[in-house]
Amino acid sequence: MLTLQDPKQFLFFTRTRNGRRAGKEFLARLKERTDNRDEAISLKSYFAQLTAIHRWGLEQPSDLSVIRQPVLVANGESDRMVPTKNSADLARRLPDSELVIYPDAGHGGIFQFYGQFIGKALEFLQR
Repeated sequence: MLTLQDPKQFLFFTRTRNGRRAGKEFLARLKERTDNRDEAISLKSYFAQLTAIHRWGLEQPSDLSVIRQPVLVANGESDRMVPTKNSADLARRLPDSELVIYPDAGHGGIFQFYGQFIGKALEFLQR
């Protein structure tokens, strides 16, 4: 907030030259659509979400071996919000999963590499 930058720039993208550029491009793409946009989240909802995430993070891991549906797990290699090791653990515990890690990317890896992600998602869904 003190930098007057959109928090998405810091949370979703790396601080490398490529990450900063990708973040700016993503934020510009967000502004392209002017109709039917989501309303901004309220502070009350924001804090409720943080509380729920914190509580969930304290729980014991669920048994994911019962999930038989194919799962595509995607993440950036430098995710501040969902550490990449958690995505690797998720994929390891799901019996029929595929893990994609995007280089030099944070939580917004699928936004930074949207072209590659769309191709991967479409290919995954057609199996």
